[in-house]
Amino acid sequence: MRSLFLRCTMMSEKYRSLKRLLTIGSLPLIFVFILTTSCRNDDEDERVPRIQTDITLNLNLPEYNILLNPGGWLYLTGGSRGIIVYRVNNDEFSAFDRHCTFNVPEACRVFVDENSGLTAGDTLCCGSIFEIITGNVVQGPAQFQLQPFQTQFNQNSDILRIFN
Repeated sequence: MRSLFLRCTMMSEKYRSLKRLLTIGSLPLIFVFILTTSCRNDDEDERVPRIQTDITLNLNLPEYNILLNPGGWLYLTGGSRGIIVYRVNNDEFSAFDRHCTFNVPEACRVFVDENSGLTAGDTLCCGSIFEIITGNVVQGPAQFQLQPFQTQFNQNSDILRIFN
């Protein structure tokens, strides 16, 4: 009887040691599991959707003549909420999605300020203003620049390609 009692006591002690080891040893794993499953990057939900875009413009056509001179800009259909194209100088263009980067689910659209021709904003919906040469935030609650598109310009043929 005594040997049975000692064996049960020893097993009970081994069980407690194992239980303590599992409990203490599992804490880092439990912590990592909770951290990776409960935390998420809220910025991902607040990014403008990337819409595949590849547009080619012949600047010699009347509808695109405004882009023949530096400082000219126009709106195009495409991207998430439209595209602003701006001619920076003789061989450089900028192009940005018009979807405001603040409160993205609201799908606010920015408009070029007709007076300056250098900023685009939406004071009613997203409350932000952006520079149309760089897309950087000038004012407002937005923290991210407008989503850019790449541009490629052939000076010989006056063909502009806008793509991502």
